Amino acid sequence: MSTPSSTAANHTKVGPDRPQRTAGSARKAADWARRAPLLPALLFTIVVTQLPFVATIVISFMNWNSYYPQDRGFGGVDNYVSVFSNAALRSAVWNTVILTVTVVLVSLVLGLLIALLLDRKFAGRGAVRTMMIAPFLVVPIAAALLWKHALFNPNYGLLNGTLNAIWKLFGSDGAPQIDWLSTAPKIAIEISLIWQWTPFMMLILLAGLQSKPADAEEAARMDGASSFQIFRYLTFPHLRQYLELGGLLGAIYIVQNFDAVFTITAGGLGTANLPYTIYQTVFSAHDYGLASAMGVVTVVATIIVATFALRVVSSMFKQEAGR
Repeated sequence: MSTPSSTAANHTKVGPDRPQRTAGSARKAADWARRAPLLPALLFTIVVTQLPFVATIVISFMNWNSYYPQDRGFGGVDNYVSVFSNAALRSAVWNTVILTVTVVLVSLVLGLLIALLLDRKFAGRGAVRTMMIAPFLVVPIAAALLWKHALFNPNYGLLNGTLNAIWKLFGSDGAPQIDWLSTAPKIAIEISLIWQWTPFMMLILLAGLQSKPADAEEAARMDGASSFQIFRYLTFPHLRQYLELGGLLGAIYIVQNFDAVFTITAGGLGTANLPYTIYQTVFSAHDYGLASAMGVVTVVATIIVATFALRVVSSMFKQEAGR
């Protein structure tokens, strides 16, 4: 039998919990009210992105070639075995790695240099910034056609035209007419992509420079630090996250690049990358199962490489900042 004192104690213990439960319920209701309008967008994203990927995984385990419709059925891991034993795919993987690493690194270096220049005050800076961003706004297929015909063409391209003009300055008409696409096809594709992606890197790094605290740089200059020391110990560590972001986004998009390879060389001369090889497997060989397996392997490998690359870069910058 409870005493009046114990009853009062129970009221004392239970009483404060009720407002807490009420506040927790109200917080959950407020969170749900904020998230509920996002559910249609979430469902749409799942339907558009995840369901096709699940379908691709299912097809990758099937023997499905439109040339042999009667043989369609479950094939197990045969497609994945073909993927890893296919010499053409190994070459495509290597081309993709070389293309991605080259374009990302060169674009980051050039973008950083241009961003440092555009971060300074000079007349017409706004107009110059707008013109520097313009190459990234060009449609990729149009940019590839521009480089293929307007610059690299051996008969009427700008590069050979420039060589003719230089030779004529010295009284000679025997300028070399180089077939750039046949001589250096991979470099031609890399140059076109670097031209288009450097403004993107520049824009990200310029945003990072604009967010740099000015008081720390002023204090360093007052202490006698040189411009190189300010860049190494203040500017460069500050740009770490922006460099990571630019490199990661650039790698993800360039791995998927199809326009430049298809337009400039049509995958010939040893320039076929993974997207072009998958395109050939689907539209030339009509092997949907093998192409799906290639796509799954490409997506998984890209995620793994991007994750490890981001961690390595982050650790490197942390070590540099801790010195």
